[in-house]
Order: sequence, then structure tokens, then C-alpha cells
Amino acid sequence: MPRHLVFRLYAPMASWGEAAVGETRPTATYPGRSAILGLVGAALGIRRDDDEGQRRLRKGLQVAVKQRSPGLLLRDYHTVQVPPSQAKVTHRTRREELSVPKETLNTILSSRDYRCDGLWSVAIRLTPEAVWTLEELTTALEKPRFPLYLGRKACPLAAPLVPTVIEASCWRQALDHRFESALDPERSWLALVGNEEKDKRLLRLPDEVLYAWEGAADALDGVAASESSEVWDEPLHRRRWQFGPRTEYRRFVRLEEGN
Repeated sequence: MPRHLVFRLYAPMASWGEAAVGETRPTATYPGRSAILGLVGAALGIRRDDDEGQRRLRKGLQVAVKQRSPGLLLRDYHTVQVPPSQAKVTHRTRREELSVPKETLNTILSSRDYRCDGLWSVAIRLTPEAVWTLEELTTALEKPRFPLYLGRKACPLAAPLVPTVIEASCWRQALDHRFESALDPERSWLALVGNEEKDKRLLRLPDEVLYAWEGAADALDGVAASESSEVWDEPLHRRRWQFGPRTEYRRFVRLEEGN
């Protein structure tokens, strides 16, 4: 059976960036391909200006996500002072930005969205072009080179990822892997998972589970997806923040049908 690396994401706040227009910075309800590759890349120590490392990461991994809870939407209203744009002038730090004369500063208004108390499982497969093994990725996620966060630096992890390599016949079997046995029930918040009554009370878990995956329409478990769309989260160039399209398949499953 195919081998998968599975891990779980939880934080009090997460922000899964979508296309931003104007002053609004929206968030998806679950992590897309770019967010997952960014997380794994940070764990491996691949810098954004390492074009070859980013290319290998993009070509070497396939991803799928199980959304156990999308969390609650939080909208943060921002006012930020910035210096005027000037040709050939680059401000490398926030301190440099604010060092200009006060009367020249402008104020930018923006809204940034977050998901609060969301809970997601991620599964990764290697492609024939992969240069890392699943065991190497597991070690990197356990001892990351760079700090890991969920979309924004203000969103650090609040529970262990618990990366685990398993054999599974399909995406759904991998995503339905249970993590609680790998955690210390006396110390870990996630040890509560497995008790549905506590789940619903503490995490506000919905009655439906969302699966999102790439590949074939029936790659989740042999049954065709209920919906699909073109999403622009294929990272083409990290330094230029360029993204390309891919086809993503999705299906909602009632709780009694899933885990």
C-alpha cells in the first residue's frame, strides 16, 4: 500500500491566505497546498530565496487535507503607518520605516481574517521526483529548522504536529488516522480527541467533515468528488509571491460516515 506522512494542525489562530484585493486579507477555512509546502519547507530549512529547493519541494509532494473544524472567523482591523514610496529607497526593517520625518508618514487601513480553534489533519505522498524520504520529513517536522506557524507569524502552533508515517490504500484512510495514542494524555490537550461529547463542547466540532485533495477526482477513496474547482495556490516563485492554478477536489462527509 502507498505510504503517507500524516500530521495534525491546531492553533488558537490560523490564517490560510487567499487572493487579497485592496485592504482586505481574507482566509480560507483550511490550509491549501502553498501553506502546507511552506510549513514543510520551513521545517526542512528551505529559504524563500532558494529557488531550487522550492522547486524540489513543489515537484516532490502531493497533499490532502481533512478539516475536522474550520474554527471561528476573527476579523482584525489594522491601522499601519508607512513611509511614502520612493524610487531606489528600500526600508529593510520596521525601525527604518518609522525613522522618516513623522509628517511624511501615511496611514494604511486594512482588515485581516483568522480562523480560531480550527483543527485539521494533513496527509503527504511523495512523487517520483521527491528528493526526501518520508522519514526525513518526519524528523524535520519534529525538529524544525525554522519556527513553524499557521499562515502568519502571529499564529504559532499550540499542539504537537505528531508526524507519523503510515501505510494507507487511499487519501481518506490516511487522513482518518487517529493521533491520540501518540500523545501524553496527562499533558496534551489533544488527548481529548476521541470523546465526541468533549470534542463538540470544547472544540465546537461540526457534524460534517471536509476532505480536500489533489490528483484524480476519485483519489480520496474510490468515490468521485462532490465538487471541484481551480485554486491558485501552486507556489511558482516564493520571492515574487507568484502562484499558479491547480484542480482541487472536495467532499463533505457526515460525522457518522467518517471519523
